[in-house]
Amino acid sequence: MSFFKGFREARLPGAGAEIFARIGGEGPPLLLLHGFPQTHVAWRHVAPELARSHTVVVADLRGYGASDAPPDDAAHDAYSKRTMARDMAAAMASLGFDRFAVAGHDRGGRVAYRMALDIPEAVARLAVLEIAPTLSYWRAFDKMGLKAWHWAFLAQPEPLPERLIGGDPAFFLEAMLARWSRDGG
Repeated sequence: MSFFKGFREARLPGAGAEIFARIGGEGPPLLLLHGFPQTHVAWRHVAPELARSHTVVVADLRGYGASDAPPDDAAHDAYSKRTMARDMAAAMASLGFDRFAVAGHDRGGRVAYRMALDIPEAVARLAVLEIAPTLSYWRAFDKMGLKAWHWAFLAQPEPLPERLIGGDPAFFLEAMLARWSRDGG
């Protein structure tokens, strides 16, 4: 079953990684970037609607889905938001889009912000949805912050979160879902 009827698949050159994308529609170019721990499929309900008036590109960030997952380095530059932003700008340029709108969700929002800061000539419009905490959030860390501990935990350098979650993945998932439920678990 294809969630993206009428979209074509492509493997596009990034900035050191090959990026998987689906492209559909006609009109001004619009790049959609997914969050953590998702893939481009997160946009499956929205992308076809947007493709009625835009050329929509839904891409997997490097290390996600069908995009390349190059080895990381000691400084974690291979998976920095800056490197991912360069990937996406290069992928869009390979399609002939040197300037485009970009919408990012969660981690994709951080990549979109970085792109707007580093490559402003490429970003015609920017939309950011449900993004992880900003500096102002960290400065105001309080009781609400204690409920969002997972953001800081998941931002730790590998392999800390992976190894800790991997010790009992079912427990981690159940605990997170229980805390997010109406009664707070």
